[in-house]
Amino acid sequence: MNANTDVMTNIKNAFERASRLARANDWSMAESTCRETLQQYPDENNLSCLLGAVLIRQQRAAEAEDVLRGVVARVPEFAKAHDELANALLAQNMPEMALESLQQAVELDPGNKLARAKLDEIRAVLGESDPQGEGDAEIETTLLKAAQSRARGQFTEAEKLYQGVLASDPENAGVYRLLGGLAVEQRQFGDAVVLFRRALTLEPDNVSAWLDLGLAYSEREAFAEAGEAFVRAIELEPGAAHSRALLGAVYNRTGRYEDAVAAFERAIELQPHNADSLLALGHTFRTIGRRDEAVAAYKRVIDVKRDEGEAYWSLANLKNYRFGADAIESMLALVDRDDISGQSRSCICFALGKAFEDEGDFDSAFKYFERGNKIRRKSESYDPVETQAATDRLISVIDAAFMHDAPRSTASGPVPIFIVGLPRSGSTLIEQILASHSQVQGTRELPALERIVQSLNGPDAAAAGYPEVLSRLDAAALTELGDRYLAATDAHRDNSPYFTDKMPNNFRHVGLISLILPEAKIVDVRRNPLDSCMGGFKQLFARGQAFSYDLFEMGEYYLEYHRLMEHWHSVLPGRVLTVHYEELVADLPGQARRLLDYCNLPFEQACLDFHRTERPIESASSEQVREPIYTSAVEHWRNYEPHIAELIETLRPVLD
Repeated sequence: MNANTDVMTNIKNAFERASRLARANDWSMAESTCRETLQQYPDENNLSCLLGAVLIRQQRAAEAEDVLRGVVARVPEFAKAHDELANALLAQNMPEMALESLQQAVELDPGNKLARAKLDEIRAVLGESDPQGEGDAEIETTLLKAAQSRARGQFTEAEKLYQGVLASDPENAGVYRLLGGLAVEQRQFGDAVVLFRRALTLEPDNVSAWLDLGLAYSEREAFAEAGEAFVRAIELEPGAAHSRALLGAVYNRTGRYEDAVAAFERAIELQPHNADSLLALGHTFRTIGRRDEAVAAYKRVIDVKRDEGEAYWSLANLKNYRFGADAIESMLALVDRDDISGQSRSCICFALGKAFEDEGDFDSAFKYFERGNKIRRKSESYDPVETQAATDRLISVIDAAFMHDAPRSTASGPVPIFIVGLPRSGSTLIEQILASHSQVQGTRELPALERIVQSLNGPDAAAAGYPEVLSRLDAAALTELGDRYLAATDAHRDNSPYFTDKMPNNFRHVGLISLILPEAKIVDVRRNPLDSCMGGFKQLFARGQAFSYDLFEMGEYYLEYHRLMEHWHSVLPGRVLTVHYEELVADLPGQARRLLDYCNLPFEQACLDFHRTERPIESASSEQVREPIYTSAVEHWRNYEPHIAELIETLRPVLD
């Protein structure tokens, strides 16, 4: 390892130790671990943010504020730092200042539902909404104390305070909503649904409560119920654009894309300059192959909000869209402005990287890809040491003897075809070939398997969870897990005998799949390691893939992926089909037949004419797989060879 790698490893080891101690409520040792490392690396932002959170839990909010203000000053686009700063301010009885910090956190990370819930609560405390009904001073004081307890992570105390209000005012609908928000913060979405429904029995025409309920149902993937809640909110307030946008998002999740288009278009009629709705409309058009309309929607975003970086990246992410000179000039003017968020700046950098790549200026392209990745990496929490440890556990626990002796599920139903591997390695192409077959339905990246893994880990972080827990499961328990997976995917598929699940990170769970879904097919899509890693480095993912924003971390992750897949081939010989992207594009007929044979599917010409298949596609390759096969992506990494010496060296063990 070089010096930079040693530093990175030291910091990440310290972060993981401190996080583990914090999860065990050992605040003093967590603080010591943070401070010890920060003496060497005082500007390490993730560790400083963790230190701030640990200090708040020790009721040392003023110290936490000092630490977190330093992080915010260094990295103003770090949403987590603003969120924790709000907690520190709230704990010091400064709700007005906390409100400002939370507003900034939500602006930087609009998808953070927990920050939004806290924002609603502080607004209630400040009287911007009225859960206390008559403005009772004693209730208002109690609610402020509850908010402060939540900020310190003292959820049990906060719940007691809320329940105390309900003891004297049992029909306070607003407090039921606050309790529901507390349940959401603890990811207890079933409890949240019950609490929001209780609020609605008291105030059946409360639009905000219907929206709360819809969001809680969405988190449980109860999309039919979520849609009903949003429809009711629209009935109560027909002129509210936000409710229609939420309904459009639910329609997208359930494959009702034309309904989603109608919902977003109506939201835009009500709020013509709402960039979020315009972006969502563009994304929906892209998914269903209405490319020109997607381009028009993204350009309209730029018209109404010139510095909205996501619109530029969305155009670039079509892959076959080329920016004109004027657009490139506009992005170059925006990228160095101080008044745009880090998130927008990162998007613009990635878009500029794509624009310069299309012009053949690979030096400039790499400059902007690298810059965009550095900005995004600051807001991601990823530990390669943790990845290595997780791989070690999987290999140690699920060995050949375990797989030989373990019971098997008898779950039955349609056959899932898991398409696994690293992103940007050709998985969408494989999915499109399979989905063109009359017996196969192409779905999307389904979260069902990962949620089963999370359930196996359980609520107690100190207890042995996945994969160790697998040794304690009998055939009945494994069958229940298989049935649960099939039930969870039901909303995303029709009655086809086969369906695809293209969640790439499911490569970690090949052993689990073999136990709970013994009839399932598993296709591992591989690409030249350098092309695979550079493809990921050039991609700004909407969520997940935190390893992809640093070339060294990307290379290390590829090695772990390769190591684990070799293990699966060793302990489950013949269970996984490996398809190499380069071989696929060089011999589509031969490789397609090989793929279909493995899946026990008869050959159909439509699989070779995959680009003619009309179906929704949500991945970054949606436009590329609507074109005939091409080979220009093979060995594309060579265009960046002068800039990626460290990546080449990292991948040396697998390049041969």
